[in-house]
Amino acid sequence: MTDPSIARKLERLSDGNPVRVLDLFAGCGGISLGFQRAGFQIEAAIEFDPLAALSHATNFHRHAAPAEFERHASARDITAIEPEQLVAELGLEAAPDAFDVLVGGPPCQAYARVGRAKLRDVAQHPEAFKVDARGNLYLRYLHYVNETKPLALLMENVPDIMNYGGHNVVAEIAEALSDMGYIARYTLLNASRFGVPQMRDRVILLAFHESLGITPSFPAPTRHVDLPPGYSGTRAVAFKNIDMLCAGTFIEEPVGPPSLPYAVTAEEAIGDLPPITLHLEGKLKRGARRFDVVTRYDSTRLPSSFAADLRNWSNFESTEGISDHVIRYLPRDTFIFREMPNGAEYPAAHATAVRLFEEAVADLKAAGHPVSQESRDALFRKMVPPYPVTNFPNRWWKLRRDQPSRTLLAHIGKDTYSHIHYDSDQARTISVREAARLQSFPDGFVFRGTMNPAFRQIGNAVPPLLAFALAKHIKAMLSEAVSARDLVAA
Repeated sequence: MTDPSIARKLERLSDGNPVRVLDLFAGCGGISLGFQRAGFQIEAAIEFDPLAALSHATNFHRHAAPAEFERHASARDITAIEPEQLVAELGLEAAPDAFDVLVGGPPCQAYARVGRAKLRDVAQHPEAFKVDARGNLYLRYLHYVNETKPLALLMENVPDIMNYGGHNVVAEIAEALSDMGYIARYTLLNASRFGVPQMRDRVILLAFHESLGITPSFPAPTRHVDLPPGYSGTRAVAFKNIDMLCAGTFIEEPVGPPSLPYAVTAEEAIGDLPPITLHLEGKLKRGARRFDVVTRYDSTRLPSSFAADLRNWSNFESTEGISDHVIRYLPRDTFIFREMPNGAEYPAAHATAVRLFEEAVADLKAAGHPVSQESRDALFRKMVPPYPVTNFPNRWWKLRRDQPSRTLLAHIGKDTYSHIHYDSDQARTISVREAARLQSFPDGFVFRGTMNPAFRQIGNAVPPLLAFALAKHIKAMLSEAVSARDLVAA
């Protein structure tokens, strides 16, 4: 017998009402944005970080009355708020009736402490997560599934979730969902195969309530890319426990044929944005970067089809320019950035810095200036980064203009050396807006806060175009199930 709340939701969709989404661990709204573009209604979100929560409300509830906007903009701790409290605060229906689709990517701390038995017991013991609330936020996600009874759900996470502490957490989550009445499947997707100019591997789990009769599948790629060799090693580790623990829930990654258009490149993504040269002119100073000055588009730099799409994204159009095209103050490294080869990592950057240092010493000597050991050491410290070349070689990386970017991480909130602009004439790291472009955020999307929090929000986000591809696929499967139900009823 179909759960009454499930039946009521299907009836709503049959009547042509929009599909309502609850976004958990929402961040600034990468998943929400993709689902909104596909025609879903972003009903509510839970996000712990105050600036990210404010960004989410600014973009998805900006037309709400002030009091309603403040309710949506409030940061909330998912370990401290129950579904019924959430819907009461937002003035929505009772939790079992308020949402049709639940989405989110629980943070990835302490996978090893999430036990299979604990996951399977969450429906019977909704307080179990409190034993280790931070490490077991998956339990909270499952608790919200149990209490809100969505028709469908999406969970996103890093590949390590498939092999952490010797077990496959996402397979265990799929088992727990099965006990709760859902049919779940998961796979690994690379965002660059879905129009995102970034080679970002993510595990995606989709599930539908069993009464819908849907076995989840995944969208077909629209782009082709040959991933660099490093991805195969990482994937081999991630896939180690697939055969042992997947219990039939893992689906092979969909990979399109080479005849598909090539992945969106870094140049296609950011090449139309105005050059930044303030640091080369001595006009860039240390300090917080605020988004209070519009940088106008350069009419001589025509946008690619990708960039034009991000300028004209419905509800997030940007016709004049962007206000977050700002960069870090890194005076030591300008000459290193200029001389580094495209695609080079930190060892090459360090070698470049040492060469420039040696050339500077030679120039001083040629000009007749004595160079003591003390002054030589001081100049070395001034010109050469202090990090060992054997530790984290990819801490620095210079983009290739003809390839998608590497994965952006939340760490760009602290520094952006992992994404140095491919244009040596600009000799800099990427701007906030360039990071947003590489994640496929439209130019009219607003990040609240200053530069560092904005970078962190971008790095933490799910690429909206990947979310859009998934949302369209989910919508098609839901529509088919609703149509089948209507035929039976007729």
